Amino acid sequence: MIAILLGPPGAGKGTYSGKLIDIFKVPQISTGDILRANVKQGTELGKKAKDFMDKGALVPDSLIVEIVEDRIKAADCKNGFLLDGFPRTVEQADSLEAIFKKNGLKLDRVINIIVDRDVLFKRLTGRRMCKACGANFNVYTLPPKAEGVCDKCGGELYQRNDDKPDTIANRLDVYEKQTSPLIDYYRKKQALSDINASTGSIDDIVKAITGILGKK
Repeated sequence: MIAILLGPPGAGKGTYSGKLIDIFKVPQISTGDILRANVKQGTELGKKAKDFMDKGALVPDSLIVEIVEDRIKAADCKNGFLLDGFPRTVEQADSLEAIFKKNGLKLDRVINIIVDRDVLFKRLTGRRMCKACGANFNVYTLPPKAEGVCDKCGGELYQRNDDKPDTIANRLDVYEKQTSPLIDYYRKKQALSDINASTGSIDDIVKAITGILGKK
């Protein structure tokens, strides 16, 4: 199974991907996670990407495409994979199609997760992360027992630069302008299915996605 999960920042792509990879026994390829890991480790890629990420802008296609092509050649991708957060532009989609052709791969389906903008804004600006253990909280939906303190280890909670209100507003605007055209791109190829995730439980949404991907 080879699928793409589309959706704006805060749509829950990471959460749904985590459950889908267990169901289909394929790896999740999240360019966002890979980039953040490189930023944390201070790699050359991380240094190049950090300036763009802190401003809520998209990382240049050339960096992202290189990451993805290398990743899908790994042994754990032999039975398929789930792309989360890539492609983000039509140009990236064209590059991905070329990569698939070069490597003899076929895209099965694109899942477009739809969430209302006000719901996204609350989810994203409310996120807090522990400096010590990396645990995630949300001041609106999953608050810590003590404000600013991690329930798990007692570490200090902080708000990532790319989760601050001005940056979130910019990230959502960037998505609408540069990523939304992908919806038309894949719809014209008859490869797209929409899932409204503004309401409903995680399990219900995952069940709807697995139904589309052909597994009950």
